[in-house]
Amino acid sequence: MIDHTHDIAASSWVPGADSHADFPIQNLPLGVFDPGSEEARIGAAIGDWIVDLGALAAEFSQHIRPPLGTDTLNAIFSQPADTRRALRHRLFALLSDEAHSNLVEPHLHRQVDVRMRLPFQIGDYTDFYVGIHHATNIGKLFRPDNPLLPNYKFVPIGYHGRASSVRVSGEPVVRPWGQCKPIDAAEPAYGPSQRLDYELEMGVWIAGENQLGSPVSIAAAADRIGGLCLLNDWSARDLQAWEYQPLGPFLSKSFLTTVSPWVVTAEALEPFRIAQPARLEGDPKPLPYLWDEFDQQAGAFAITLAVEIRTARMRDAGLNAHRLSSGPLSNMYWTAAQMIAHHTANGCNLKPGDLLGTGTISGPNRDAYGSLMEIAAGGTQPLALPGGEERCFLEDGDELSLRASADREGYRSIGFGPCSGRVQG
Repeated sequence: MIDHTHDIAASSWVPGADSHADFPIQNLPLGVFDPGSEEARIGAAIGDWIVDLGALAAEFSQHIRPPLGTDTLNAIFSQPADTRRALRHRLFALLSDEAHSNLVEPHLHRQVDVRMRLPFQIGDYTDFYVGIHHATNIGKLFRPDNPLLPNYKFVPIGYHGRASSVRVSGEPVVRPWGQCKPIDAAEPAYGPSQRLDYELEMGVWIAGENQLGSPVSIAAAADRIGGLCLLNDWSARDLQAWEYQPLGPFLSKSFLTTVSPWVVTAEALEPFRIAQPARLEGDPKPLPYLWDEFDQQAGAFAITLAVEIRTARMRDAGLNAHRLSSGPLSNMYWTAAQMIAHHTANGCNLKPGDLLGTGTISGPNRDAYGSLMEIAAGGTQPLALPGGEERCFLEDGDELSLRASADREGYRSIGFGPCSGRVQG
């Protein structure tokens, strides 16, 4: 499905779009924005601008026009992939041919002048645990000789998250309160988390719908990937340690999950599909319902993730953000399609706008760890920051920013925009 919209030489007449790090014309991610004096609008990012798709709805012929007058992307992503591709093609034509500039220009908004909203009305949110290095690193803190539980290499592990507390980039991170029990305490106490952490993840937005009782086959699961975003599943590690047995995370995760506002569509990501890394010798082959040869050949993505921190003291001193880690999304042990196939294997129905998190994506080394829990070894090895500060966990005033870019030789790099949040007490 690679076509003319992915041409590295393609250019846009919109000022600055061709040199934009995240949003050249080869990207065209979708989102929802509030221009300030009107209801929220559906738009597409192009450089530093947003084009109002609702205002240009008449330019999309009747047979390819998805509903553009709503304030979420749910209706668009309920349409077949061919419809969304036709929308992309027409939008590409409007933004690449300067003959359309007089038509489109009145409907361009500067991104800095608008407020971004959640792109979907999220019905359900599920967080997986497919970053094998993260699972191994965390496991070693508790089970040094056997970090991975026996089921990890047989089944994509996940838990049902809280959709109501998913928020778009920029939402303040209010330090959560809950029950904690220090090792040397006889009983738990209620108070603010002292071990607040971030998690470097990708989000998978679901397109289409399967009926309750009808699993999605692994061969068809890729068609259910509407697009990707950045995702930070903020975690209160001290609350989690006390509450997670026997049913898993609860208050330690449900207080906030931050996503980047732009949906980088599956169509935009076609050139960046790569082979899923081979499993280690001796690892079990997935059961048949999770195995598809094409998914193994092209089910991963050439995306690099990174996370930066900027503390209150760093901002006061005029210091730039400090990179904590960076690494490839291909550190996923299971593909996004395998996540979807397993999620629906029991007949669970996934709807347009449902959100799946990959779980923390880490690498084998400290400079690629996706959480402070790993970087600081559970609080035993503080991280040194510019200006003389140290961190084991997040303090009030700390600002975390996630970034990602899709890169592959012969194609224009595209990005995901910001995913950030600042901790407050």
